[in-house]
Amino acid sequence: MSIKIKFERLKEDLKEMKSLVVAFSGGVDSSFLLRVAHDVLGDKVLAVTARSSTYPEREYREAVEFVAQYGIPHRIIVSEELDLEGFAENPLNRCYLCKNELFSKMRQIAEAEDYAYVAEGSNHDDLGDYRPGLQAVSELGISSPLRVAGLTKEDIRVLSRELGLKTWDKPSFACL
Repeated sequence: MSIKIKFERLKEDLKEMKSLVVAFSGGVDSSFLLRVAHDVLGDKVLAVTARSSTYPEREYREAVEFVAQYGIPHRIIVSEELDLEGFAENPLNRCYLCKNELFSKMRQIAEAEDYAYVAEGSNHDDLGDYRPGLQAVSELGISSPLRVAGLTKEDIRVLSRELGLKTWDKPSFACL
């Protein structure tokens, strides 16, 4: 499937969602998802960024600058992974523990403020990796519009560049 067809599918899927909370880290994927969602749904999109000791200040500042540049509503929440039982022991499912807590908080925001969906920015390439956080995504009913549209990391970088997003060539970043 061509990149343009995948991009059109993404926009159609987002349009059907009506309103959306986007888990926004400021990375390549979530920045692209947030920008496109905002282009499609306008102020019916809320970006939510989690602050914690595992999230560098530089990444936080870039996320705040991004939403300010595009006029996207933004909420900051505290998500202190190191306080989660078992997280500090660095188990294989550490990402699951973090994402379960994070997306549970985002679901609460969506429900309290009447947003229809919560979305995260995993892409088609993430299906080939060991990603325990995707288990939390599935269990909590979090949407993955980039994956559903079949967009790969390379597709997202190409489209981000076309949209003028300065995150298009940002290096991948993982916590810890």
